[in-house]
Amino acid sequence: MRNGAEPRPTRERILDAAHELMLTVGLARATTKEIARAAGCSEAALYKHFAGKEELFIRVLAERLPPLTPLLHRLAAEPEQRPLEDNLTEIARQAALFYEQSFPIAASLYAETQLKRRHDAAMREIGSGPHRPIESLDAYLQAEQARGRVRADADTFAAASLLLGACAQRAFAYDATETGERPAVEEFAARLARTLAGGIGA
Repeated sequence: MRNGAEPRPTRERILDAAHELMLTVGLARATTKEIARAAGCSEAALYKHFAGKEELFIRVLAERLPPLTPLLHRLAAEPEQRPLEDNLTEIARQAALFYEQSFPIAASLYAETQLKRRHDAAMREIGSGPHRPIESLDAYLQAEQARGRVRADADTFAAASLLLGACAQRAFAYDATETGERPAVEEFAARLARTLAGGIGA
């Protein structure tokens, strides 16, 4: 603590430590014991704030990564604040950043079958999971459809899956290239939104 500054709340320190460990060693190896140690608290204190590692993972995604789900909920409630393509560009930008930052955290899940099953069961129990952004984007596109800005015959679920699938693909598809560089997020989002809006826009 410097210059009399207040110490960060325990919950915030735990989230910061969980985020850092999940990025550096992966979700599978980031134990609650290691997270508590890095946060400077006891494991018992960690469990006062979070039910377990699965809930910590969800809170890290929600509070330490680009806010994709709140954006989708806001746009579904007020879809006509901006043009359709502008909204899709912002969604694509946030989604690309979200997957870019969350993929290194979640990737280790797929290397351990039993851990993945336990994690999936925990996600179902708390009503979360990687399908939620698709459902939220589908709801937004349906709201646009109801207002006549998306074609009546457009498949909104397919459109949502295409946009978010492309953003997720960007997160890992370019590591094997000579430069290892992903497409710049701003241009990527604009091109993706323009193409999708051209296909489904009324």
